This record gives sequence, C-alpha cells and structure tokens, in this order.
Amino acid sequence: MNGPLTVADYEALARDKLDDNAWEYIRGGAGDETTLRENVEAFTRWKLRPRVLCDVGNVDTRTTVLGTEIASPVLVAPVALQKLAHVDGEAATARAAAAARTIMCVSTSATLRPAAVAAAAADAALWLQVYVFNDRGVTQGLIDEACTNGYSALVLTVDTPLLGRREGAVRIGFHIPDDFEVAGDIFNDLSANVTWRDLDWLAGHGLPVVLKGVLTADDARLAVEHGAAAVVVSNHGGRQLDGVPASIDALPEVVDAVAGRAEVLLDGGVRRGIDVVRSLALGARAVLVGRAAVWGLAAAGEEGVRRVLDLLQKEVALGLALLGCTSPAEVTRAHVALSPWKS
Repeated sequence: MNGPLTVADYEALARDKLDDNAWEYIRGGAGDETTLRENVEAFTRWKLRPRVLCDVGNVDTRTTVLGTEIASPVLVAPVALQKLAHVDGEAATARAAAAARTIMCVSTSATLRPAAVAAAAADAALWLQVYVFNDRGVTQGLIDEACTNGYSALVLTVDTPLLGRREGAVRIGFHIPDDFEVAGDIFNDLSANVTWRDLDWLAGHGLPVVLKGVLTADDARLAVEHGAAAVVVSNHGGRQLDGVPASIDALPEVVDAVAGRAEVLLDGGVRRGIDVVRSLALGARAVLVGRAAVWGLAAAGEEGVRRVLDLLQKEVALGLALLGCTSPAEVTRAHVALSPWKS
C-alpha cells in the first residue's frame, strides 16, 4: 500500500508542508525537551501482557467519556493556532472528529471562535479548553459562547500560570501571522493568579469541568474534592515545565488517588494504538492526541485528521484483540507491567 501508514508518516508529511515558523511551534517543547522526548519513549517501558486463547472474534473499540459515546478511546486534544497547519484550521479538525465519532477539545487560543467551530461541524461533540486570562471578561466571553453553542464540558488547563520557555520557537522568532484572529492571547494575557477557586467558578456554569495538567496524587485528590468530573494526566506535551515525568509514568499515581471518583484521561506522547491500550491498562478512560491530529491536518486537511484518527482506531482494535480483549473495558492493570517483565 502506498501512502502514510502511521502517525510518524503523517509527521514527516507535515514537516514537508509546514514552514519553520509553524513547524517549530507545533513540534517544540520547553527547555532541553527532555519531557517532550520522554513522553514518547516512556511508553516502551510499559510492556503489555497478553492473554491467549480468548475469543476475540468481535472486538468493539467504543467507550464513553463523561457520558458521551465515542467510537474509540481517542479524543482530539486542544491545540492552539491550527491555521498554522492548514487554512481551514479548527473547522477541519472538528469535522474530522465528528466523522470519527469522537470528541474535539477546542483551544481557548483557536483561530476560530467557539461558535464558528460549532457551526462548521454541527454534529461534532465539542469541549472548550479554558485558560484564565488577566482580562477575565475574555475568558467569560469564551465560556458563554461555548455554553450557548452546545459544548458539553469545560477543560481548565492548570499547568500554565505562565507560558513555558520553548527555545526552538524563540530561536526562529516565532510569530502569529498578522491575518490570524485569535480568541485568547496566551502569549501576553495569561493569569498567574489561578487557584482552586477558579475550578469552583467554572463549575458554576453548569457543565462538567475537566482539569488538564494533573501529575500528582495530591492534586488529583484536590481536583475530586473541588468537583472535577475528570482529570487529564498531562505535562502539556512537554511544553511547560521540562523535567517532569512522562504522562504515562504519572498515570498510575493519579488513577490510584482518584480511586474511581472521577474519570481519568491522558495526553502526551501517544503515537500508536498500543500506547492507547497501555494507557487503558494503567487506568485511563481514554487518551487525547494533539500533535498527531495536527500532523494529519497539515498533511491533508480534514481528510488527514480523519485518516490519523482512523488508523489509531484500527491499531487500538488490533491491540485489543492481540491482548485478548474485546473492548476497552476489559483491559486491566494485569495486562501491563514495567520492564523488565514482572508478574
């Protein structure tokens, strides 16, 4: 078969399509990029433990996240400035997510307003990722717009009181093109005064609140105590504090602390369906993919995103079958162990 077969293939195609300004913004991480690399590499330390002679003639990758049924345990993570990747930006990604029957989390710093994304994909399941800005009116306006336009959850990113130093972008002089209209200014207007009170405030809007950027048991417990419906184990794709654990390594601690009182999701470093399966085994309900989806967007617009989501779903289905499971719900911690192999 000719054409891209893997997420890595789409990454290579995206590099060919993107100028240095866009590529470095999407690709790069903070500091020495140790966490950026670890997010991908750490998955290989978690070895799958398949069971054999299981009837896997009928594998179903469907699951639910916050009550929404999705076709596979893969959501689209919030990524800002998607028109850097393709002229259709977030509209194309939303249509692809709807076609793949999954949820798209729209960034506060999208190049389309929440209403425009919803209008572009009327049947899409959408969440709004929220940054709290110094100008609280900007944040409130985006939340109100999302509530009015059928968004089903608010995702508070909690690891960004300040923007991490992404030195690759600094070196190439990253800039937002003059013709972009960006909903919220993450470069100059982030509030460093965000606290747990802001989670309480968000919950007052009547939508489930998801905390994205949780890496420790202590914060996971606090999230539940403050009413979070879900937490996302995330280090912001290695773009904030360099040197923190890979998301997959932090996942067990958070899952144990939450203890079933909220749903746990993961993002960071997911490149293969078996990465999704490993995450399920360690207690994640589902994963979010950011760079992978945007590489598809850069490579082939809406169709590229759709293909990336489709290939991940197929890899998940194959991974489940070869693990001896017929659904995400059947995957347990008994199906994974740290290398070297331990029972």
